Amino acid sequence: MHRIFLVAKRDYLATIRSKPFLFGLIVAPILFGGGFIGIALMKAKPDVKERRIALIDRTGVAAARIVEAAAEKNAKDMFDKISGRQTGPRYVFETAPPDDSDAAAQRLALSDRVRAGRLFAFLELGRDALHPAKADDPEKLPEASRINYYSNAGGIDETRSWLSGPVNEGLRRARLAQLGVAPERFSDILASATVQSMGLSARDEKTGSIQKARKRSEIESFAVPFVLMMMLAMMVLMSAGPMLGSVSEDKQQRIYEMLLGSATPFELMAGKVAAAVALTLTSSVFYVIGSTLVLQSLAMIGLAPFSLLPWFFIYLVADVLVMSSLAVALGAACSSPNDAQHLAMIVMAPTLIPLFLIMPIMREPQGALSTAMSFMPPFTPLLMLVRQAMPGGVPAWQPWVALVGVVVWTVAVAWTAARIFRIVVLMQGKTPKLSEIMRWAVRG
Repeated sequence: MHRIFLVAKRDYLATIRSKPFLFGLIVAPILFGGGFIGIALMKAKPDVKERRIALIDRTGVAAARIVEAAAEKNAKDMFDKISGRQTGPRYVFETAPPDDSDAAAQRLALSDRVRAGRLFAFLELGRDALHPAKADDPEKLPEASRINYYSNAGGIDETRSWLSGPVNEGLRRARLAQLGVAPERFSDILASATVQSMGLSARDEKTGSIQKARKRSEIESFAVPFVLMMMLAMMVLMSAGPMLGSVSEDKQQRIYEMLLGSATPFELMAGKVAAAVALTLTSSVFYVIGSTLVLQSLAMIGLAPFSLLPWFFIYLVADVLVMSSLAVALGAACSSPNDAQHLAMIVMAPTLIPLFLIMPIMREPQGALSTAMSFMPPFTPLLMLVRQAMPGGVPAWQPWVALVGVVVWTVAVAWTAARIFRIVVLMQGKTPKLSEIMRWAVRG
């Protein structure tokens, strides 16, 4: 145990004193939060340039109602309700009388205006758009029933989604007018109700009183589990990823040949893994404290999931143990750091796969897929943490049962990795094939 501690202490101190570690400790959260900072900056300086939309109305009755609905939406959405600052572009409509003799030429002329920048886009309402034909697939609608949007905007075009509101509102008003409803009654008839997202009522265990359900924040429902998962994944990858190259480099420089005179292969590997765990805990404490201070400064400390911090650190240690053990074993199997990079995907897969599944997991955290995958030990740390952070959490027994699986998996992987490390630590020359590594893991 003393020799394991010495190896771990040497690796830990050498790493935390290095400039790359200190640089990464500061830069990583900046890069991680860069996307959120970018979104905040874009919201602070939005594009408010006027967008002109041409409208070809082949129904003959809907254009005025659509323009009217768009003007109301402009007045409602264009300015911040608190500061009064303009936060979005103004949409200005111009009606283009339909040219039934040569519709293609009219579309081309409007397209040329869009290319020239004199129009942002143009809409074309089919003759029967007011009372469209029924079709399960919108692509199968007759041309006369369609509403086509023409634009050359790239990326995510928010204009199309913005226009869908006024267009549908205008069509509804046109239908009501055809039915003889007075225009002053349109707003009352078409008024929509807001469905407020709430948590669940609960009974206070101490007083026995029923507690009022709390309004549920959309930020809390998405941002808290997402940020927890990304922090865990980032710290695990930062700890285990570089170990592949560093171990193979030490082997290439024959450092292990000198150390094996003082410690066994298992002690060397255990020391490396222990150092990785210590480094990760150091980084995680730094990030957790920093995140708490940021939330405190933003008056959002209520979003901090303090009750999940013990589980966060448990999952973090387990994940780093597994990933680091694999990285040490596979790194020792390689003859050079370049060869080690080809095996990096094996080490990163248990972290990357849950990241690819984040959206379906967050949509149905209690679904069969989410529950089943969170009990698979390679994916448990990330997926179970996300499910626990979601509103409603998980049944109390699930994290404990999953933790048993994680412990068994961690011990099995560390034991297998130690067998591989013992065999390959002194091998030089050709990098063994993956099939050979698997055989050594089984037979020792």
